[in-house]
Amino acid sequence: MFKKTLVVAASAAMTAMMILPAVAQTGSATTDTASSVATKIACVGAAVSVRESALGAGIATHGQAVQAAYAARATALAQGYSGTTVSQVKASVKVAWSTFRVSVKSAQQAWNTTRTGAWATFKTAAKACKPPANVSDSAKSVSEVSGQ
Repeated sequence: MFKKTLVVAASAAMTAMMILPAVAQTGSATTDTASSVATKIACVGAAVSVRESALGAGIATHGQAVQAAYAARATALAQGYSGTTVSQVKASVKVAWSTFRVSVKSAQQAWNTTRTGAWATFKTAAKACKPPANVSDSAKSVSEVSGQ
């Protein structure tokens, strides 16, 4: 029974310690705090804007690189199938697909570098804003497009 009473008393004391400072605040302190929170949230919003701009440009570049790889492959395959012997066609097709694979892999690596850099820059900038807890959307980064 003593333990239960002690736990209840300790809980009540902890609650009072958390509530009393909040009740003791004046109107101007609350306004300053609200203003400070709004400024910190705006700071995170600016960091998000920079991140999204970088990601948008990066995925556009990735898309253009992949589209160019497909166009180059189509041209190379068309030329390859214009050959007159089986060995010419096989060699041309092999080169066309190999070049395509290298191009797409390069585009993927560039996108991954852009994506990782944009998120790292954002996390550093958002941390510097010192926002209230749970103001960032970093937890949603797993939903990011992989580029494929």
